Amino acid sequence: MRATDMVVTPRGLRFRGRLFPCVPGRGGISAAKREGDGATPVGVHRIVGMLYRPDRMARPADWAVPIRPGDLWSDDVRDPDYNLMVRAPHGFGHERLRRADRLYDLVLLTDWNWPEGVPGKGSAIFVHRWRAPGYPTAGCVGLRPRDLRWIAERIGYETRLVVPETLAGR
Repeated sequence: MRATDMVVTPRGLRFRGRLFPCVPGRGGISAAKREGDGATPVGVHRIVGMLYRPDRMARPADWAVPIRPGDLWSDDVRDPDYNLMVRAPHGFGHERLRRADRLYDLVLLTDWNWPEGVPGKGSAIFVHRWRAPGYPTAGCVGLRPRDLRWIAERIGYETRLVVPETLAGR
């Protein structure tokens, strides 16, 4: 492990000597991630991007990219752009990145099944804010908004999200 890693532990997300409460996916943590299973995949995932809502917050880092109206993320295994950011209108299944709720106001993108997405292996594995303490995500890692912001201001291209295999099945 590196000092710049964010590490999921049974007690929370460890980063820069601090421990932050976090929630994984509703399907637990899995070493055999599949599209739609709700699981957070085991592995060492590089942080490859940061998205934010400029209408709701100031840019959290100089390399963060604003989420615009019409920005989507493809989660359709039939889509040639599976597990990539796409724009509306889009004829395949997708998630809206510019949501009415605040879940995606700040999003850290991981390299899970990216950039060459294998259909069915899972898509849109992000680090984002949680709905509520203990309320699972759809396969991402969820954090308190203030903790996510603190982390976002301190990460860089060398940062990785580490989800240990020892947590699989939890």
